[in-house]
Amino acid sequence: MRLGLALKAFFRVLRDRTFAEQLDRLLQGQTLALSTPEVPLADRLRADLVAQAPTRSDALTLLATLQREARLIDFLMEDLSGYDDVHIGAAARDVHRACAAALERIFALRPLRYQEEGAHVEIVAGYDPAQVTLTGNVTGQLPLRGTLVHHGWQAMQCELPAWSGQEESVRIIAPAEVEVQ
Repeated sequence: MRLGLALKAFFRVLRDRTFAEQLDRLLQGQTLALSTPEVPLADRLRADLVAQAPTRSDALTLLATLQREARLIDFLMEDLSGYDDVHIGAAARDVHRACAAALERIFALRPLRYQEEGAHVEIVAGYDPAQVTLTGNVTGQLPLRGTLVHHGWQAMQCELPAWSGQEESVRIIAPAEVEVQ
C-alpha cells in the first residue's frame, strides 16, 4: 500500500507543481491548511460512484481489444507444430490484418521519420534520445552520420475502448465461449 502511494505521489509531483510545493512543505514539517468547500450532495454521491467504479489496466484493455478483434492471443498461444506453413501463413495474414486495423484505429500510428530505411541521415546536437536510438560505432562528436535502420513509430492519438465491468472480472481478457445446442 505504501509503495503504491509513493508511486502515485511521485508521478503527481512530476505533473502538478502545486501538489509538489504542498508536499515539500509537508515533508519540511509545516502544516497545511486544507480548504473544504461545501460540495452539493448530488456531486458528492456522483464522486462516490466514480470512486467505487473498478479500474482496469490499459494494457489489459488493449490486449482484450486485440483478442476480440483479431484473436491475437488465440493465435500466439496455439501449438502450431501440427499445422503446415500454408495454414499458419493464412491464419497469420488474417490476424495481422485485424491487429493492424485495431492499432490504427486506437493509436493512428505514423512513422517517426519519413526517410526510407537505408537512407543516410545526420544526427545533430540536441537530438532527442527518445526519438533516435544510436547503435553501432557511436564515437566522436555530434553531428554523426549513419544509416536509418528503422523509421520508428509514433502514436498520433490514444483512444482505448472504455472498460466497464465488475471488480472480479477486471483481469478477464476474453470470456469463455459456449455454444448452446
